[in-house]
Amino acid sequence: MTFDADVIVAGAGPAGAVAARTLAASGRKTLLVDRATFPRNKPCGGGLTLRANRRFPWLPGVLDEIDVHRVSTLHLDSPNGSRLTVESPEAVGMLIRRVEFDHALVRSAQKAGATLHERFEITQATADADAVTLQSRDGAQLRAPIVVAADGVHSVIAKRLGVRAKWPTESTAIDMMEETPHETLRTARPHAVWISYAYRGLDGYAYIFPKTHHVNVGIGCLLSHFKNEVEARPYDMQSKLISSLVEAGELEGRSDRGHFTPYLIPVGGPPPSAHHGRVLFVGDAGGFVNAFTAEGIFYGMVSGELAGAAIAESRTVAEAGRRYDRLWQREMGAELRDSVFIQRYLFGKHERVDRLVRLGNIAGWFSKAVIDYTAGHRSYRQVRRSVMLETPVKAAGLLLNLIVDGLKRSASKPPHRDEAGA
Repeated sequence: MTFDADVIVAGAGPAGAVAARTLAASGRKTLLVDRATFPRNKPCGGGLTLRANRRFPWLPGVLDEIDVHRVSTLHLDSPNGSRLTVESPEAVGMLIRRVEFDHALVRSAQKAGATLHERFEITQATADADAVTLQSRDGAQLRAPIVVAADGVHSVIAKRLGVRAKWPTESTAIDMMEETPHETLRTARPHAVWISYAYRGLDGYAYIFPKTHHVNVGIGCLLSHFKNEVEARPYDMQSKLISSLVEAGELEGRSDRGHFTPYLIPVGGPPPSAHHGRVLFVGDAGGFVNAFTAEGIFYGMVSGELAGAAIAESRTVAEAGRRYDRLWQREMGAELRDSVFIQRYLFGKHERVDRLVRLGNIAGWFSKAVIDYTAGHRSYRQVRRSVMLETPVKAAGLLLNLIVDGLKRSASKPPHRDEAGA
């Protein structure tokens, strides 16, 4: 039987490109397919913490090829008007443009030996006892014994294989943002990220991400909240946000609707198993997004590398799937599960965000923990442990609230195929 590759990676965003790079470097004949041609734009805040450089030692060489804007300050506003400012003597975050970053990662995968097949828009996916077949809109077909699905929040592969029609609205966020050149809009604080949780009553946040020649400004919330409780149209919300931030002195300039792009983010966390037969799901297609921060690039890259490593180190498809689940659960399962709990807890009562900001202003260890985590000096497990030790009573109360909330949610609705996993 003839295959087009040992592995097909469907989707050339960060998750797919890193998976392809890992597989190609292991000697596997790897085909990376995408519906677009590169460079291509992708709506996204474009935020990466410095821990990415520690997690991926090869990443600084890739970043040398593009504009990277480093930040060292975080301003976190709460609903009651309080502000927590976390400052670091060194940069702790990087802001990139996806049009540049994704292309650089694709080039890195190609240098490792992966073959890029552009303009292959997947419309059908089928699996049999030997392989997975992907079909493009023009009828062309590609076939491989195993596929890494990195085809995004609207994964066609998940849909066609009966894994998931779509993510539930209560587990999806809508992000309404623009990435606008400095000639039109710029931030007054070029080395600081601004975030406002529960912004004006939303079950979500507003943000300003400064970049080298652009600024990203956006507002996001749970899709269920947006559909049920928000009457304004997406761009009307965006325009009002920018006007208020200009008036407050956080921004200078005006909104540009031509750079405005709303998009969806899965924020319910990955299912217990992120593989289905001959397919391993990574990035947004697998739900690898931090529900509290909406950060997806880092987790997508980690999932892509782990999927590639699992395939490269396994003798059978079944073994690769099991190994992949063990790897991602070990490295980031607890972190992503906690992020879902934290999001639900904070947005359950918005005054909890006020308490979080108040805690940050009176507890120096809290700011240090945030800096150490984002800079990569301490792992999530280490930071989690320090929070438990510093505030054992509050941590126990939080855990109890989360358990009660989870039981209420489980009792209020029947099991959903979308949430049951691959």
